[in-house]
Amino acid sequence: MATTTKIRPRALVRASGGPRYAVALAVDALGTGLLRPFLLLYGVTVLRLSAPATGIAMTVGIVVGLVCMPAVGRWLDRGARSTVVAASMLVRALGVALLLATPAGHVWLFATAALFLGIGNQAWPAAHAALVATVAHGRERDAALAGGRALRNAALGVGALLATACLAGGTAALQALAAVTGLAYLAAAALAWSVRLRAHPAAAPAGDTADGPAPRMRALLAANVLYVFCLNVPEIALPLVLVTQLHASPVWSAALFVANTVLVVTLQVPVTVLMSRFPRRTVLALAGVVLAASYLGFLAATSLGHGWGAPAVATVSVVCTIGEIIYAGSATALVTALAPAHVLGRALARFELSTGFGLAVSPAVITTLAPLGPAALWGSLAAATLLSASAVATEKDHGTRLRGCRPGIRSAG
Repeated sequence: MATTTKIRPRALVRASGGPRYAVALAVDALGTGLLRPFLLLYGVTVLRLSAPATGIAMTVGIVVGLVCMPAVGRWLDRGARSTVVAASMLVRALGVALLLATPAGHVWLFATAALFLGIGNQAWPAAHAALVATVAHGRERDAALAGGRALRNAALGVGALLATACLAGGTAALQALAAVTGLAYLAAAALAWSVRLRAHPAAAPAGDTADGPAPRMRALLAANVLYVFCLNVPEIALPLVLVTQLHASPVWSAALFVANTVLVVTLQVPVTVLMSRFPRRTVLALAGVVLAASYLGFLAATSLGHGWGAPAVATVSVVCTIGEIIYAGSATALVTALAPAHVLGRALARFELSTGFGLAVSPAVITTLAPLGPAALWGSLAAATLLSASAVATEKDHGTRLRGCRPGIRSAG
C-alpha cells in the first residue's frame, strides 16, 4: 500500500487544488469565522428575535439544508467539481444578503437566510472532497484533505478572533461583519470557479457501470453519526460540564476551544501522514477507540470535583482532540477510496448526510444526558463510540474497491 511519508508544502498545495483554490478556501473560512459563531447573537440583538425562535430557525436551516445533498451528489457524478464548490459559496452569499435585508422581528426571513447558509455549509464538504479526490490520488489525497481541514480551521479561528474584537461596536458591528462575510463568500466563489476543474464522468474504469449504485457503507455511515459527536465536545459538552458540574470559570471553556483549534491546525497533516502507514479502515476504528478512551477519561476527571477537575478535563481534552484529528484524517479519505469514480459524488453526499445528522442531533443528546450525571453522558458516549469502532473495523467492503488511480480530469472550456 502506497504511503505518504514526507510533508512537501508545494506538492500538498497542488494536490489540494492549487494556489488559487487554497486562497479560496482561506477566504471562505475567514468569512465564515466572522459570522457563524455569532449568528445566534445577530438574530437576538440585530433582528430582535427571541433566543428560542432564533435557535429553532438555525436548527431548521441546518436540517433542511441536508435535503439538498442527493442533488449535490448527482451533480458531482456528472463531472462538476469547482463549479459545485463555487455554488456552495454563492448560496451562502445569498443567505448573507437575505440576512442583511431582513427587517427586525421577521423570523421567517431569518429562517430563510439560515436555510441558504445551511445548504451551502452542507454542500461544501462533499464538493471539496470530490475536487481533491479528482486532483490527487492515493495517500497524497489523504494528506491534501487533511491540509484543507487545517487551513480551514486556521482561517475560521482568525475570523472568529477578528469578529470578537469587533463586537464592542454593537449591532452596527454585527451588520458590518455580515456584509464582510458576504463579500468574502463572493470572492471565494470567484476564485474557486476560476480553477475550472471537471472530471470526465465516462472515465470510470472498465467493469464499472455508469448507472451502478454508490456503495452502501451502512456500518460506516451509522458509525459516523456517533463519531461526529466529538466535534461538538469542545463547543458544547465540555463548557456544559465545566460550568454546571465543576463550577469552573468560563475561561477554561474558552481556553480548551482555542487549544483544540491550535492542535487541529498544527497536527492534522502530520498525524494523517503518520497514520498513512496503516489501512484507512483500521485508522478510523482506532480513532473510535481513542475517542472512547477520552470519554472515559472525562468521566474520571469529573469525579475529582471542583479544584482538580478542570485541569484534569483540560488534560484529557488533548486526547479527545487527537481522536478527532485521526477521525477527520481517515473518514472522508476512506469514503473516497471505497467509492468508484462514477458514483463518488453520491457516496460523499451520503457520508455528508450522516455527518450533518450527527451534528444536528448531538447538541440535543449531550444536553439531555449531561443533567443525568457524568456516567450517563460520558459512559453512554464511550460505549456507543466503541460499538461504532467495532462496526467500522468488521464491515466488509462488498461491492466496492479501493481505487488506486484517479479519475480523468480536464479544465472546463
